[in-house]
Amino acid sequence: MKRTILIYGISLAALTMLLKYVEYQFIVKDFKLEFYVGVVAVFFTGLGVWMGLKLTQPKRRLVAANVAPTSQTPSPILSNMDAAAKIGISKRELEVLQLISEGLSNQEIADRLFLSLNTVKTHSSNLFLKLDVKRRTQAIQKAKDLGVL
Repeated sequence: MKRTILIYGISLAALTMLLKYVEYQFIVKDFKLEFYVGVVAVFFTGLGVWMGLKLTQPKRRLVAANVAPTSQTPSPILSNMDAAAKIGISKRELEVLQLISEGLSNQEIADRLFLSLNTVKTHSSNLFLKLDVKRRTQAIQKAKDLGVL
């Protein structure tokens, strides 16, 4: 919308400069004031119609479709559940751990798993306690050593 207002302002300034230029070229003597008022009115009517169409267009959004996987390969989460169960890591915590290992931030993990940011932080804290680590990198390394990842 700021762009539209900027275009409108520049158009107004350009038209004013054009009218002043025409006035200085002594054409003013040949035409009546009503002619210039009519030109300005037609220009701004067209500009107003264009702005109205731009401002009332619905916003387009990209919608991702859920597509079922075509192959029947087992999920890495299911294959790692046995190792995770020995440590006491839940399925959701394992999902969070795998997304941490992909380098995603807490907000990105929350968006991907449809969780709140606080829930992701809670899962991360629980993982750090269960793996006895203090940082994400330590958690990933320990999970790999234990065969969870």
